Amino acid sequence: MQHFKTLASYLDYLGLPRPEHPMLSVFNSKGDGFLPCPRESSPAITNDCYSISFKKYVDGDLNYGRTQYDFTNGALIFIAPRQVLQWDKSVVFEQKGFSINFHEDFLKGTALAHQIKKYGFFSYSVNEALHLSPKEEKQLESIVENIEIEYQNNQDVFSKEIIISQLDTLLKYANRFYERQFLHRKEIANNLLEQFNQHLTQYFESGQLQEKGIPSIEQIADKMSVSKRYLSDTLKKETGKTTTEHLQLLIIDEAKNILLQPSKSISEVAYELGFEYPPYFSRLFKKKEGISPTQYREKYKLN
Repeated sequence: MQHFKTLASYLDYLGLPRPEHPMLSVFNSKGDGFLPCPRESSPAITNDCYSISFKKYVDGDLNYGRTQYDFTNGALIFIAPRQVLQWDKSVVFEQKGFSINFHEDFLKGTALAHQIKKYGFFSYSVNEALHLSPKEEKQLESIVENIEIEYQNNQDVFSKEIIISQLDTLLKYANRFYERQFLHRKEIANNLLEQFNQHLTQYFESGQLQEKGIPSIEQIADKMSVSKRYLSDTLKKETGKTTTEHLQLLIIDEAKNILLQPSKSISEVAYELGFEYPPYFSRLFKKKEGISPTQYREKYKLN
């Protein structure tokens, strides 16, 4: 995997003009026609830059995990430093659109350096896109034009502050649009929860829980072909529970079944559920159920 430490080296690789600022570049094309993806294809690459890009895709499929998105209304794509990028020559998009790239060091010493890490859309895979309505496009285009004007003019001591302020505004709007997009994803969220439960049930039934222990959320997300952050955000948004809480609930449900087998001790039940230390299991069970495993067994034991 190839890694680019500077913005200039990354843009060189893409065959794009060198930036006018060593840590910031702005491309805002209003031309007609179509463009293939930069370079015909690319192996996996990473860089130390943030990217915010808006393009309308004409051909080629872009997917996030197992979900294919429709880009007919345009797509705003967010890429964080050190995310893995890869594409092939089949992707074609309209020439009209914008792309803002800036090195992570450009934000050092600003409030945005901390705030930008709180935006979930920067934590997703590169093809997690935000759909925009024509009205939303115009709102963001006006902000990008302001950034472009400041970028192209003779920069002075106020330039960085002004650009940072505009970037902050752009991201606040994106966050609003992102929240709106989430409202239309209940079906996706339900499918994710169903897949999440199915994966864990299969994990339990195959004996992997006892053999390998409780899986991490990252392992589960990887099996589902989604990012850990995307899985967590989606389930939390639609169910009110985190992925860890869903995992714990499934483990407790499994524990209830095993506890009703009188031949097994509490320690044996804990080990079977993947707990290295039985007291951890007992504490979790009591926290979730309000009674200890022993009390549960006594209360619901089969006569």
